[in-house]
Amino acid sequence: MDKSEEAPLKRTPLHAAHVKAGARMVPFGGWEMPVQYQGLKAEHTAVREGAGMFDVSHMGEFRVTGPDAEAFLQHVTTNDVSKLRPGRAHYNWLPGELGGLVDDIYIYRLADDEFLMVVNASNIGKDWAHLQAQLGTYDAVLTDESELWALIAVQGPLSQEKLAPHCTFDLSAAKKNSYFAAKLFGFDVWLARTGYTGEDGFEVFVAADEAEKLWDKLTAIGLVPAGLGARDTLRLEAGFPLYGHEFSDTIHPLSSSYGWVVKDKAHLGRAHITAAPPQKLIGLALEKVPVREGYPVFAGGEQVGTITSGSSSPTLGHPIAMALVNAESADADEFEVEVRGKRHPARRLGLPFYKRGGL
Repeated sequence: MDKSEEAPLKRTPLHAAHVKAGARMVPFGGWEMPVQYQGLKAEHTAVREGAGMFDVSHMGEFRVTGPDAEAFLQHVTTNDVSKLRPGRAHYNWLPGELGGLVDDIYIYRLADDEFLMVVNASNIGKDWAHLQAQLGTYDAVLTDESELWALIAVQGPLSQEKLAPHCTFDLSAAKKNSYFAAKLFGFDVWLARTGYTGEDGFEVFVAADEAEKLWDKLTAIGLVPAGLGARDTLRLEAGFPLYGHEFSDTIHPLSSSYGWVVKDKAHLGRAHITAAPPQKLIGLALEKVPVREGYPVFAGGEQVGTITSGSSSPTLGHPIAMALVNAESADADEFEVEVRGKRHPARRLGLPFYKRGGL
């Protein structure tokens, strides 16, 4: 297919707000998204030290309802959905039938028979087809609500302080992974105390046609708009896997340290997902040279893996990376990463690289 036949990039309900703010827009998973506004480092620091906000409206939302909603989700996910009380959320996986992950997701429980599933933007179509194929005789209804919602992630240690005066819900009473309805600046919203930056914060679900007005209100109280660039460096410092990099249809998910997501229950693909992984995900630190996805990783003179994500860390002041390496090499302390034909030393570090309250 030539460029003239390529599908046009999708735009979120906040596209006009990004353009007005002078954001640099880039293609991302079929969407036109802001990569930065004033600069990656400033946006990254605003989230680490104060409060920033991201447009994550490209994510998909599926509602699951009906008498068998819980049983269906128990079948297609690895975490224990039955433990979720209404008003609670958790991180979860959609396993493939023969290994790997279809996606990593978040599930929010609204009622005994009603759930909201948030999926990665690039996987919306794939996830929808997968879930429909698994529905079978379950007495449950799937509804794709992705076009109805905008999603704004307010992140940083001052998030609660910034939002509280304008919210009808007592945010100090909202625990991590809570999910609740409220009015924010008079708009009807759902808020979840969740995020993808390693900081405190709230993800705000708002009707798509009200998103730009809410974004302007949030900007007016000093929340710093942040783009995909800062979102990536923040999640990398926090050691959070990204689908398509650390997770995929072919990567064994237990290569990561997220084995706690797989609970002792019957679910799709269990035999494959609980087998020993051939690789391990490790953290690497380099002195000066940033490394990127796909760069070869060596130990003892032999290639043992590849970089899955890498960047310079604004918080730590040096390059960091995650890499998938052979399980038998994962405990080595010293590695090398090849960049344009030259190998550079790298030290293994525990993940996450950064955690609130101490480095």
